[in-house]
Formats: sequence, C-alpha cells, structure tokens
Amino acid sequence: MQRHFDDELQQLKNDILKMGAMAQEAIINSVDSLKNRDRTAAQKVIDSDVEMDRLELVIDEKCLDLIALHQPMARDLRFITTAIKLNAELERIGDLAVDVAQRALAIADKPLLKPLVDIPKLAGVAQRMTGEAIQAFINGDTELAKKVVLSDPEADTLKRGVEKELINDYMMRDGSTADRAVPLLLAARHLERVCDHAVSMAEDIIYMVSAVVVRHHPEELK
Repeated sequence: MQRHFDDELQQLKNDILKMGAMAQEAIINSVDSLKNRDRTAAQKVIDSDVEMDRLELVIDEKCLDLIALHQPMARDLRFITTAIKLNAELERIGDLAVDVAQRALAIADKPLLKPLVDIPKLAGVAQRMTGEAIQAFINGDTELAKKVVLSDPEADTLKRGVEKELINDYMMRDGSTADRAVPLLLAARHLERVCDHAVSMAEDIIYMVSAVVVRHHPEELK
C-alpha cells in the first residue's frame, strides 16, 4: 500500500512539472507574440489554455483521491495540499499568459510603439521565478523557494520602469499613442502578476517543508 501511495505521489510531482512547463512556455510564447506582433502565435497561446485547464482538473481530482483513499498525515498531507495550491496558481499563470497574448492581438495590426526591452526582461524573470518555484516544490528546497520570494522586487522594478516610460515618454507627450501604449502597460502588469503567483507558490512550499508561515511575515525568511 505504501509503495502504491509513493508511486502516486511521484505521478503527482510529474503532473505539476508538466503544468509548470506549460505555464513557462505560455509566458515566453505570449511575449514573443507581443514583441513580433504575431497574431498566429498569440492565438496558439490562447488555444493552448484549454489543455492547461484540463490538466488542472486532472491534478485536483488526483489530489482529492489521494487524501480520501490514503488519509495522509503531516508532511504527506502538506505536500498534497500544496500541490492543490500550486496547481491553481499555475492555472492562473496560464490565464495571465493568455491575457498577454490578447494584448498582442490588440496591437498586431499597428506599428510597434517602441522596441520592447523591459517587457521581455520581465517575462524572463517571470519564467525563471515560476520554474524555480516548481523545482523548489519537487526537491523540497526552502532556500530556492526563499530566492523566489526575494526576487519579487526585481519584477516590481521592471514593471514600474515600463509604466514610467510608456506614460511619461509617450502617452503624456502624445495622446494618440495610447492605443499602442495601453496594451503594453497591461502586458507588463500581467507579467508582474505572474511573479506574484510564483511568490505565493514559494511561500506555500516553505510552509510545506518547514511548517513555517512566511506569508505576510518576511522576517521569517532570515
């Protein structure tokens, strides 16, 4: 019975890895479609969300079955409940990638306002934080989870830089640029929200491993 339970936990890990990989791919593909004003690529990101939604439901069902059938205790229970939380966060990240792709569709037929620099950087940070959170979960690595939490100011700084440039250098100087600037502003905010979800995952992972609550208590990271 224990071996069967362990095998199911390993399969759950594999499913979360798959969900994480899909989320990271969606982040990068959505920003590429924005940067290249590629309507076809943006639509592929939007269409791929159906598979993420399907996998989310599969993972949730597996987690509930594990709890009902095996009545896990202590660390195993924290692992499964954390998997439920991460599953939901990753599905939201997929939704945010769709939001970015929709912003790409909004500007696909318009001249690009400016070469995109900070938005792809922010996407890279979002992808990295998401990937590190998943690895921290798989390996029970609290130090890596702490690194994710402490990376959030980098994302905030990049987002603020995008906002400042688009508002001050473009929209305030020439209101006619708004229809091209606003989708970029929204894309940056979507990506910053991805980073927030990665932080939430990392905080849950720290609790999973050490039973220490760090959400709203940053002093616990020291």
